[in-house]
Amino acid sequence: MMRPSLLRTAAQHLRRRDYSSAAAAAQPDRKVAILGAAGGIGQPLALLMKLNPLVSALSLYDIAGTPGVAADVSHINTPALVKGFMADDQLAEALQGADVVIIPAGVPRKPGMTRDDLFKINAGIVKGLCTAIAKHCPNALVNMISNPVNSTVPIAAEVFKKAGTFDEKKLFGVTTLDVVRAKTFYAGKANVPVTGVNVPVVGGHAGVTILPLFSQATPASNALSHEDLKALTKRTQDGGTEVVEAKAGKGSATLSMAYAGAVFGDACLKGLNGVPDIVECSFVQSTVTELPFFASKVRLGKNGVEEVIGLGELSAFEKEGLESLKGELLSSIEKGIKFAQES
Repeated sequence: MMRPSLLRTAAQHLRRRDYSSAAAAAQPDRKVAILGAAGGIGQPLALLMKLNPLVSALSLYDIAGTPGVAADVSHINTPALVKGFMADDQLAEALQGADVVIIPAGVPRKPGMTRDDLFKINAGIVKGLCTAIAKHCPNALVNMISNPVNSTVPIAAEVFKKAGTFDEKKLFGVTTLDVVRAKTFYAGKANVPVTGVNVPVVGGHAGVTILPLFSQATPASNALSHEDLKALTKRTQDGGTEVVEAKAGKGSATLSMAYAGAVFGDACLKGLNGVPDIVECSFVQSTVTELPFFASKVRLGKNGVEEVIGLGELSAFEKEGLESLKGELLSSIEKGIKFAQES
C-alpha cells in the first residue's frame, strides 16, 4: 500500500501544474479531444487531461477500446465530463466543438524500427483523422504527437490546405518530450534542481534533427565540459531509443510522452484562455530558418501561435548541429508533403 506521505507528494506535484479545482473557477468551457485514446500514450494522456481543471469536456476516440477507457477515467473526481467514441462512424461527434485536438494515434515504435519505418502506417492514419478535423472542428488547435512528427505535421498542413481550413497558427508538432528529456538529463549532470531548469530544444523531433540548446540552459552551469554537452545532446537525441531498448520489445516512450503531451496541451489551453507569456517549444510552420517547418520556442495565445521566437545566440557546437540537421529534416518534411499530395 502506498504510504500517505507518498500520496501527499504525488498530489502536491500535480497541483504544481495547477491541476486543482480552484484553478477552474471562472474559466471558459474547453473541450479537448484525444484521437488514439485507447493506446499506450492515449490512456495516460487521458488520465492527465482529466486532472486538468481547464478541461470541461474530454472526448476520447479510438478505433476500439475507448468505452472502457472512458468509463475508467470518468470515475475520477475532477470536473471534466468524459465521453468515449469508437470507430469511424463516431469520429464526427468526438470532434464536434473541440477547442484542442491531441493526436497520439498510430502504431508505436518497436526495437530496430526507425521513426521513418512508422511513416507508411501512421501517415495514412493521420491523413484520415485530419480530414475529419477539417470538416468537424476546423478552428481547433491541433497537437500532433503521431510519429514521425517531422512528416506528419506537413501531412496535416496539406490536408487542411486542400480543405481550405489551414491556419498555420493552429497546427503544432508536439516536441515537448525532447524538452522534458533535455531538462532531466541536464539537471542530473549539472547537479541542479530539475524543477527550476529550462532548456530550449529546436529543429525537429527525430534523432539528429533534435537540437537541444544547452548553451541557453537556465540555470547556467560552468560544471559541464564540451564532452559533457556532446554526450547530453546525444542522449537527448537518442532518448526514444533508450526507452524502446529498456522495454525490450514491450513498448516505447508512452508515459513520458503522455506527460509531455499533457504539458503542451495545458499550455495551449492557457494560451486560449488569455494567460500571458505562455512559451513552449513546438514544431510549426516557420521562417526561423529556410525550412518550411521548424521547432523553436513559440508564444501561445488566443489564436494559437502568437509569435515564433528566433533561435538566439548559439554555440559553435550548436551552429554545427543546426547545419547538419537541415538536410534530414527537409527530406522528412518533403516526404510528408509528397504523401499528402499524391495519396
